Amino acid sequence: MEYTTGTPSWRLVMRRAIRGLRPRRRGQRQRGWGMVVPLIALAAGLLFTTSATTADGTALRDDRRPQLAQLITDKRERLDERDAEATALRAKVDDESRRFAEVDEPVNEARKRADALREQAGFTALHGEGVTVVLNDSSRRPTDTGADAPQNDDLVVHQGDVQAVVNALWAGGAEAMSIMDVRVISTSAVRCVGNTLLLHGQVFSPPFKITAVGNPAAMHRTLDSSEGVQQFRDAVADFGLGYTETVERNATVRAYGGSSDLRSAEVTK
Repeated sequence: MEYTTGTPSWRLVMRRAIRGLRPRRRGQRQRGWGMVVPLIALAAGLLFTTSATTADGTALRDDRRPQLAQLITDKRERLDERDAEATALRAKVDDESRRFAEVDEPVNEARKRADALREQAGFTALHGEGVTVVLNDSSRRPTDTGADAPQNDDLVVHQGDVQAVVNALWAGGAEAMSIMDVRVISTSAVRCVGNTLLLHGQVFSPPFKITAVGNPAAMHRTLDSSEGVQQFRDAVADFGLGYTETVERNATVRAYGGSSDLRSAEVTK
C-alpha cells in the first residue's frame, strides 16, 4: 500500500465526519444514515492511519524468508572467517612454541609429550583401510493410510541411528573417524535437529557419511552385532531408508581443525 504526500486522507475523513455531525438547519430532516456514515468514515480513517504508522513505508505482508536466508548466510560467512582466523592463530602459537623449544628445555620436553599424543587426540590425519557407512532418509512420504502407514519419524535418520553406527565402529577398533569429512574426537557430540545433523557448530543434511580407519572385517562384525544398527537396517527394509556399507582400501580421515578447549568436565570415580 502506498501513501502520497500532501493532505493526508485521514484529515479529509475527519473534516467530513465533523461536518456530518453538525446540527442541520431548522426544517432539514436528520436521517439515521446521516449519523452512521460519518462514524464509519471516521473509523476507516483511523484504521488507515494506524496501518500507515505501523508499516512506516513498508508492506506489512512482505515475505521475510529471503531476509532470514540472507541473515543465515551472512552468519555462516562470518563464522567461516572466525574459523580461518582461529586456525591462523593456532599456527602462530605452534610456530612460537617451536621456536622457544629450541632454546628452552622445559618447553622442548612439553612439546615432545604433546606431539606424542597428537595422533591419539585426532590432530593428525590418518590414512589406511577402513569402512564407510552412509545413512539416508527415505524417499517415501507419509501419505499412506491404514494401521501400517509410516509416520514422519519412520522416514528420517535420527541421532540414535548415527550414534549407533559410530559406537559400533569404535567398538570394532576404529583408529580414527570422521562424519561428513569432519574429524570426530573425544569431545565430539553428535546431535540431530529434525533431519539435520549438528557437529562442531556445522549443520549437515542427509545422506550422512561416516568413515572409519581400521580393520574392515572387525568393524563389519561389530556393525552386524549392534542392536541399534540392526534396528536401522530393519527400518531400511520396512520404510525405504538408505544404508550402505563400503570397504575402503585407502581411506583418509583428516586432522581435527577445531578448538580443543573443554567447556565442561567431570572426574570419574
